[in-house]
Amino acid sequence: MATNQNQNQNYEIPAEMRDFAEKSVEQARKAMDGFIGAAQKTVDTFEGSATTVQSSAKDMTRKTFAYAEQNIAAAFDLAQRMVRARDMQEAMQVQAEFVRQQFEAMQTQMKEFGSMAQSAMTPTTTKPASKK
Repeated sequence: MATNQNQNQNYEIPAEMRDFAEKSVEQARKAMDGFIGAAQKTVDTFEGSATTVQSSAKDMTRKTFAYAEQNIAAAFDLAQRMVRARDMQEAMQVQAEFVRQQFEAMQTQMKEFGSMAQSAMTPTTTKPASKK
């Protein structure tokens, strides 16, 4: 039994093996840090994109209601003007003017919606990665 204890006490890990183990652990730590850093950047990008999309959706909803209000107001204005028309010719002129104005308004509204949708779909990460 005394021989067994002497054998256990004399066994040492070679210095090269310790160095190799330390380097392996350090490399694994660096790799894991890099992986976690990349994962965090990915999460931040997705959160930023989600926030942008949510913000854009809210803006589009507000614009939709604002345009709906404008269009409804224009329709009521048309109704008032039609009621006040003195004859059929004036009523037709009022109607033609309304159609022209609404067509222009719809074009403007659609352009703005298109621009908002394009902005919402544009990637938010255009900055180059910083070097350490």
